[in-house]
Amino acid sequence: MTRERFANPAARSRRTRVSAALLALALCVALGGAWVYHHRARARAAEDARHSPPPRVTVLTPVRREFGVTVSITGLLSARHDLPIGNEGDAGRITQILVDAGQNVRAGAVLARLDAGIATSRVDSARAALAEARAAAALAALEWRRVRQGPDLFSKEAAEQRRATERSAAAKVQAAQASLADALSRLAHTTIRAPAAGLILTRTAEIGQIAVPGQTVLFHLALGGQIELRGQVAEVDMPRLAVGQRATIHLEGVGRVYHGTVWHVGSVIDPQTREGTVRIAMRASDPDLRPGAFASAQVRVGATPGVLLPQTAVLSDESGRYVLVIDRQNRVEKRLVRVTDARSDGLVIGTGLTGAERIVAVAGPFLQPGERVIVARAAS
Repeated sequence: MTRERFANPAARSRRTRVSAALLALALCVALGGAWVYHHRARARAAEDARHSPPPRVTVLTPVRREFGVTVSITGLLSARHDLPIGNEGDAGRITQILVDAGQNVRAGAVLARLDAGIATSRVDSARAALAEARAAAALAALEWRRVRQGPDLFSKEAAEQRRATERSAAAKVQAAQASLADALSRLAHTTIRAPAAGLILTRTAEIGQIAVPGQTVLFHLALGGQIELRGQVAEVDMPRLAVGQRATIHLEGVGRVYHGTVWHVGSVIDPQTREGTVRIAMRASDPDLRPGAFASAQVRVGATPGVLLPQTAVLSDESGRYVLVIDRQNRVEKRLVRVTDARSDGLVIGTGLTGAERIVAVAGPFLQPGERVIVARAAS
């Protein structure tokens, strides 16, 4: 049989052509059927579209008005003037602490006391030395008075000696007075006092601790209890800020709103973060205004005319931001707009709208320009 197959190549070629023809015929039939099915489906869809009602949409007609432009600031609360308080006298051991962090104190209030034993002894010694110097000065003054009353009774040399003794005794009195004043100052410095009225921010002093002058900070005092927000602002917003502008401040975890005033606008931009520093003074002290707490502020820097729309009404594509407007024939029109500000209640549209348009409020991505719609209701 194998020999007979190879011996008849013409028959084999005819069989191959017949098979190819049948396959081509079957493919043509399948493509024709698919085209007919697709054509009929499109016809049915067009017929359904002609008979189905247009989609219903909700529109709104915003009003063009003035909107405040704000700059957002984030940062940390801190004392406006932080005064470190330490020991200004001799090194000494703390024996008493009278205040703690969070207390308001008046100027001169006693904050802590050091061991005053050595300082008290120095005062007693200085007082005794002053008394001795005064007695010697009184005796020298008496001798000099005698010389002046009876100059003939004393030689010139003796008179000069008594005069020098009187002057030396008077100088020793002044030196003893200075030593006593220094001893009293050292004794006074064993009592740590508040240099001004304010709020105690931190206390590092502990009983038994050695307070070394110039090294140990015992307390930190917020001068006058004044707190401020030290925030960071983007470089592009820095020129819009100025001293005296009002600010509203929100704290993390605190429901109430605080108010403040910009009192310092930094003159340097950080080259790494491209941000500047702004300091906002708080109007009043409050137990919740704790230095180190995170806060955010909004500063109104001007006003701009525009239209306020909900975020669902503003769409975007490769051409930019746009809204869908319903014209007088109830057809959809695409309108490019420019957003000038983002608020908690929507987006402010600066250009592109007059305020008299009917704008699709929701479901905009499902509509096509030129499509006819039914306006369900007008939202204000």
